[in-house]
Amino acid sequence: MCSLALVPADYTQMKINQMENKTMEGLQIVVCGTLVPDPLQTLEPVTTPTGPGLKNETMLPSVLDPWAAHSLYEAANLAKKVPGSKVYLVSLGPKAKLQQLMMTVAQKVPFELVAIDGTAGGFTDAMEVAKTLATAIEAIPGLDKTRLLVFGGCASASRDAGVTMQLIGEQLGITDQFVGVDEISMSDDGSFSVLERIEGGQYLASTCAGAPAVLAWATGSLPEPPNNPQVGMANMRFVMPALQKAQPAAVGVGGINFEKSEVPAQKRATRIVKDVSADVIAAEIVEWIKG
Repeated sequence: MCSLALVPADYTQMKINQMENKTMEGLQIVVCGTLVPDPLQTLEPVTTPTGPGLKNETMLPSVLDPWAAHSLYEAANLAKKVPGSKVYLVSLGPKAKLQQLMMTVAQKVPFELVAIDGTAGGFTDAMEVAKTLATAIEAIPGLDKTRLLVFGGCASASRDAGVTMQLIGEQLGITDQFVGVDEISMSDDGSFSVLERIEGGQYLASTCAGAPAVLAWATGSLPEPPNNPQVGMANMRFVMPALQKAQPAAVGVGGINFEKSEVPAQKRATRIVKDVSADVIAAEIVEWIKG
């Protein structure tokens, strides 16, 4: 059960509804995130026998999806505040590239990896991805949905359908869902408050009675943690076995038919003028866009 309130960004936090008194238990925080091509690379779409893809995709250097990375850092920060909590990272991607990615990500924060061997391309169907991730989450040993928070990015640098986290929640039967989250604050009784981005520089402040819930993160407020070799060595004890037993997943484009994929064309038209009002300039820009 959740309560909602619309407040400005510099809001004063208020208790929206009264919660039952209960002891706070450790959380099970599952972060959904995978690799994406390094944004500094030039991406060229091509047509493959299995559908659209990227030219030399297997050779492109990869990074953890930026929005998923924010959710991972927020999950680790929350786990430190709530004793007994544990963070899982559920990743869908080519096993070999996931292993390369984990060499870096594993040094950031403590987590246990749940790897799924499949495509991480930008043309996969959000429904198929959500079903695969939800199945992997439900298979986590000792999963307790009364303590479960599912984190992930509200967007993606790869398959940005904008609905993947919501679909995962539906697959898991979790109806309390928050999108564009920038902050979560836990209470001693297990309830928590959430700030979601909305228009006009405002936040939607929600208070939820407790887990389970799905939180699709925006950028949060935490910086990227520095590399910690000790954390990396501890994580790798679980990363390598998880990669070795990663189950293959046939995730594709579903029933979507892509007729063509191409890099957006660039067009530049510059004209230097003087003594022209802003209204005239705006009108010319509108006409240029229409043309």
